[in-house]
Amino acid sequence: MFAAALARLRRLCLALPEAEEIETWETPTFRVRGKIFALVSRWHDAPAVWLKAPPGVQELLMEAAPERFFRPPYLGGRGWIGLQLGGAVDWAEADSLIRRSYSLVAPKRLAAGVAQDQPPEPR
Repeated sequence: MFAAALARLRRLCLALPEAEEIETWETPTFRVRGKIFALVSRWHDAPAVWLKAPPGVQELLMEAAPERFFRPPYLGGRGWIGLQLGGAVDWAEADSLIRRSYSLVAPKRLAAGVAQDQPPEPR
């Protein structure tokens, strides 16, 4: 299950402009110009991803769906959100969250070209 979730996550992240995968702390991270926008992890023995979120979004998502969202260690205090990728995943929602995270860390020129509601052109 972990390999399938990671493969799908990888396709979504690497489809974004100038996105690259770099292994750090023995885990895949996805970056744009050196800045992390997605970090692969495990949560309660299931695959998960940590994503940057705008102020207040972390709390809203955790309250709305605590079975899917969590406050990740280390970055959770900075507003990042954890999304569990085990079981039935709403990949359209995951894609939207990935795009928003990317847009928060990417240079404005790159972020402007990424609509959060439209999937990217495949590479």
